[in-house]
Amino acid sequence: MVSDAGVLVHLCTRDDWRIAQQSGAHRPDSLDEIGFVHLSTPEQVHLPANRLYSGRTDLMLLRIDAARLSSPVRWEPGVPGDPGEMVFPHLYGALPVAAVISVTPYLPDADGSFPATRATHD
Repeated sequence: MVSDAGVLVHLCTRDDWRIAQQSGAHRPDSLDEIGFVHLSTPEQVHLPANRLYSGRTDLMLLRIDAARLSSPVRWEPGVPGDPGEMVFPHLYGALPVAAVISVTPYLPDADGSFPATRATHD
């Protein structure tokens, strides 16, 4: 299943989402550290989820309407080991809460891994 090209996703903790709702924007550490917010397509979000959050049960999947973003989104390479020439969307600014169209828990399977199809079916 291929996602709507205008829908991107981001993972954050429940606590981080709560803070974003209060302030109006999500500003993860990566924004200060490397200058952007890591985003994914629904089809590729399992890659960073497994790399960074294996076994975590406090994650929220934020579905984002890309048309509502005011900061630039650049499609750039991920990390070595990602499939082929895969690129990921990086948001060069805070993620406005108003751009988030839905929020759902993003839970791993019993073995702690996130399957490739999880975000495309929620």
